[in-house]
Amino acid sequence: MLARAAVAVVLLALLAPAAAAAAPPTTLPVYDAQGRLVQLPFVPQREKARLTKQQAIDVLLAYPKVAHWLQHYARASLVTDASFDDHPDRRWWDVKAWSGKAGEVAMGRVNDSSGLVTEAWTGPQVAWKMARGSNGAFGGKKINTPWLWLLFCGVFLVGLADWRRLLSLRNLDLLAMLSFTASLWYFNHGDIFTSVPLAYPGLVYLLGRALWIGVRGRPTPTSRPVWPVWLLAAVTVFAAGFRIGLNVQDSNVIDVGYAGVIGAERISHGQLPYGHMPVEDSLPPCGPADADGEIRNRIQTNGRCESANDRGDTYGPVSYLAYLPGYWIRGWSGKWDDLPAAHLTSILWDFVCLVGIGLVGKRFGGNRLGVTLAFAWATYPFTLYVSMSNTNDAILPAFLIWGFWLSTIPWARGALAALAGLTKFAPLLVAPLWATYPDVRRPHRPKVLFAVGFVVATLLSFWVLLLEPNPLHAARVFWDRTIGWQYNRDSPFSVWDWRQYHAAGIPDLHVVQLVLEGLLVVAAIAFAFFPKRKSPLQLAALTGALLIGFELVLTHWFYLYIPWFFPFAAIAILAYPARQAVTVEDAVPREHTPRTLVPAG
Repeated sequence: MLARAAVAVVLLALLAPAAAAAAPPTTLPVYDAQGRLVQLPFVPQREKARLTKQQAIDVLLAYPKVAHWLQHYARASLVTDASFDDHPDRRWWDVKAWSGKAGEVAMGRVNDSSGLVTEAWTGPQVAWKMARGSNGAFGGKKINTPWLWLLFCGVFLVGLADWRRLLSLRNLDLLAMLSFTASLWYFNHGDIFTSVPLAYPGLVYLLGRALWIGVRGRPTPTSRPVWPVWLLAAVTVFAAGFRIGLNVQDSNVIDVGYAGVIGAERISHGQLPYGHMPVEDSLPPCGPADADGEIRNRIQTNGRCESANDRGDTYGPVSYLAYLPGYWIRGWSGKWDDLPAAHLTSILWDFVCLVGIGLVGKRFGGNRLGVTLAFAWATYPFTLYVSMSNTNDAILPAFLIWGFWLSTIPWARGALAALAGLTKFAPLLVAPLWATYPDVRRPHRPKVLFAVGFVVATLLSFWVLLLEPNPLHAARVFWDRTIGWQYNRDSPFSVWDWRQYHAAGIPDLHVVQLVLEGLLVVAAIAFAFFPKRKSPLQLAALTGALLIGFELVLTHWFYLYIPWFFPFAAIAILAYPARQAVTVEDAVPREHTPRTLVPAG
């Protein structure tokens, strides 16, 4: 018995260390029965970096993409740095390179274990994450798949093309509207220096066509559409439902839509949106870090845990007021999550545009033109792109479309022009044109009524400034956060702000931009007086021309802005003279203005 006991004691002594080694180290403090601390959690020692700082820098600079870009800069002017992130999930080197006045010209990540480059960004990709190309960053993955995008392009083209004359201007116009697809493809692949120039041919062509139609006052000669009205209507209804389903199932909400929900929440709680967006700064965190180690969820000054969107207050007050119904119905968690209020708002305003443009066509061209224009909106891929990105870019055209529908009521035209301009500021450019419609030789009463509608709508929009104790201070904050910031912002998404890439052989076109901006202002004033007598077709064409001109000289341009001018370009291009396509029952006595303002054929 004694021998067996001795053997058991020896075995226990031998197995105890092995069992202790096999047991996982404690990750929490250990306390005894009296609550005294007896053991601290095990903290594993982090491994040192395998690469040195200089080795990580050399690896990134030798990467083909980075090396090709840096050859535009003198090697002696390069300043480099690298920092090591030794987090268990992120053992990599962040490497950066600067070159004199050009600023930061390259950055990337080098995996410490493998020594391979996992990310490499050059040129505009350094400062702008949206320039890096990402599958589904705007609109979700489905709408950016080639087959679905091209399906919408095909339906749009097949339903609206002049199939009796394939080489007609009508078909060329439609192809120009779809030409932005090539630019978008390169944008999605992160090739900004190809995507940006490819957007301008379509804009320039459509500007020329809108000016031509607007000055001449005659629609494009074309054959009567092949598709029957009932088929166009059926496809429109199906496409409208399909758009809603896509939005619900596979769309995302970018910062623009998120800003609208935040603004609606602030207004609903009696707070001015401007200067009160959730920020990061040094506020206490209330959420985990993302893949980049950035913590966006912070305890704001209102005591709520909210996701940051510090530049979300750059839009007009109507942009935030338009999100109030969606916020009241669906609410907001405070986080940048699925944001159901943004989805509801996007679907609502997309539907308002669809119905409005259909009514415009019906009023000024009969049932066929009404269905044709509704079909165009429902199947045009870039209006779908706005819906799938859940931005505020359908709100602006909605007000303009309904203002055009009510164009013979001066005060309504003025009010809706103001609401559009105070959503995003571009439509303010069309105010002189709309104020003098339909004839500058008429008595001043219509202009006075337009001004009354415009002023009343403006005052009603800016009531949000009264949410601050000092409205004058609120007005200054509004200016600084909106027009002041927008005017001075830089952006690589146009050819006008590529000065920092001059070393790469890209010309500085800032002076050209200033000249074109001056011409645009002159045109906005001139269209108020010429042509003297404007038909609805001319009003639509010249409105589209001014909006396209604005986008041509805009520093920060994006595909989401195409639906701003699309309704008016569509009215001008899709009107056909076979049935006196664009007519209007004017409020002016018939002895002064004929009923039919656009001759047929």
